[in-house]
Amino acid sequence: MSSHLCLPKWPAILLAAIVLAGCSTAGTPAPETERAESERFESEDYVVVIAKAGDTPASLAAKFLGDASKDWMIEDFNKATAISPGQQVVIPKRFWNLAGVGADGYQLVPVLCYHNLAPQSKGRMILAAKVFEEQMRYLKNQGYRVINLQQFIEFVSLKRQLPARSVLLTFDDGYRSFQQYAVPVLKELVFTATLFVYTDFIGAGANAFTWDDLKKLREEGFDVQAHSKSHGDMLRAGKESASEYDRRLEAELAQPRALFQKHLGFAPEILAYPYGRQDDAVVRRTRERGYTAAFTVRRQGSPSFVDPYRIHRSQIYPEMNMDDFIKNLNLFSREEIK
Repeated sequence: MSSHLCLPKWPAILLAAIVLAGCSTAGTPAPETERAESERFESEDYVVVIAKAGDTPASLAAKFLGDASKDWMIEDFNKATAISPGQQVVIPKRFWNLAGVGADGYQLVPVLCYHNLAPQSKGRMILAAKVFEEQMRYLKNQGYRVINLQQFIEFVSLKRQLPARSVLLTFDDGYRSFQQYAVPVLKELVFTATLFVYTDFIGAGANAFTWDDLKKLREEGFDVQAHSKSHGDMLRAGKESASEYDRRLEAELAQPRALFQKHLGFAPEILAYPYGRQDDAVVRRTRERGYTAAFTVRRQGSPSFVDPYRIHRSQIYPEMNMDDFIKNLNLFSREEIK
């Protein structure tokens, strides 16, 4: 684990920053360019600056990291979402904790699972569009960062650090209502989502995605991955012979990859198990069929070291009120690391 934890050399950085900041205020005032340089310390890993009026994490990220969207790196490292003039700000130039693990615990990423949307909630799988919008606006207003699937997979592969307030949004089955009710809200808030679709449902009715729908959504930045062929339970049934089960599981896993390749030009590498059901045999076959990760519906957040073939997701149901929804957004597991 130590190879993924690059903690800052605080004493050297801060001492240099304090000395430089002190020099900039002593004696005859220096020209503006010299003063700006004297108020900045830079090493291979960090930049330390004295904030000026109008500076924000986004503006500093744009200036020093070349990307305003990396403002989360400044916020998370300094443990503050806002900065004040005269404040000393440390700007990490690269990821410093890929695993999200610290002395007091480890980061969790909530993965939320939705199904169908409609004007009114109905049953357990149809959520009112207004409720969905309220939940998304809550995420935005509270500073959550909606990440995409690729970023999340890189996190669980220890290749990417994520914002401390990361959330991944997923939609199961392949309901066309996603286009009508979810897409406008997600685009307005600059959020994205991953669609897990089962191929027997594609083109099966007015409320089912077509392949053209899925192609268009991918072009708009939404990810599309597999949810099996038929949405049947992938565990072996009690009366199923070994050969029958082998043929059925092969179809459930192989057909989506073939049809995706034919219609969308790629074979999906990520799977959501129907009903979240899996065992060692299902996991082994999933891996053998070319999938690199898979999701269950176990209600808890996922750390960087989660089993990539048993990633947790929390299903969001219509009967949940806002307090219930918020309980699914646990971002940290407090556990003393010894």
